[in-house]
Amino acid sequence: MFRRFYPYAYTRSVFSIDYAKLRDKGFRAVIFDIDNTLVHHGDNSTPQVDALFRNIHKIGLKTLLLTNNDEERVQRFIKNIDTLYICDAEKPQPAAYLKALKMLGVGKEEAVCIGDQMFIDIVGANRCGIPNILVHFIQLPNEKHIGKKRYIEKVILWFYRRNKKYRSRLGDIYIKKEDKNALEQG
Repeated sequence: MFRRFYPYAYTRSVFSIDYAKLRDKGFRAVIFDIDNTLVHHGDNSTPQVDALFRNIHKIGLKTLLLTNNDEERVQRFIKNIDTLYICDAEKPQPAAYLKALKMLGVGKEEAVCIGDQMFIDIVGANRCGIPNILVHFIQLPNEKHIGKKRYIEKVILWFYRRNKKYRSRLGDIYIKKEDKNALEQG
């Protein structure tokens, strides 16, 4: 019933993913959402995110930002990041996901999409057959209102965690805690 919403993997943040493990599993590219995936909604990139992209590129993976944001927002975000991007993507429609694969020069099985929204990022990737990772959305400490869709996502995640067939389809892609702390420090 919910499988079109199920991610291939679910983790706390983009910093808890071991990108070298993804590369070793045959992935050649990472497609990222921006807002509430890499930074809080509307924020500029951080030194930690800039370092994350440098590390991903250093290990040989390509990157692309796939966002429903406009060009001005994307340009502000990538000030210190060398990456491809597609703005005004109209996610979860498949067209931008397929365009991203073409721009990256990879097949569906060689890319992984990472985003925070089940109904947009994950559904779009699933529609195209692209492996994906759902990260917990970035929320400020005093932020209480999360929106109705986030509560529905919690229910779907409850079912996802109990369904062994769909859970953790990418295997062990997680970083050790001590490595995660070092990565977040830049």
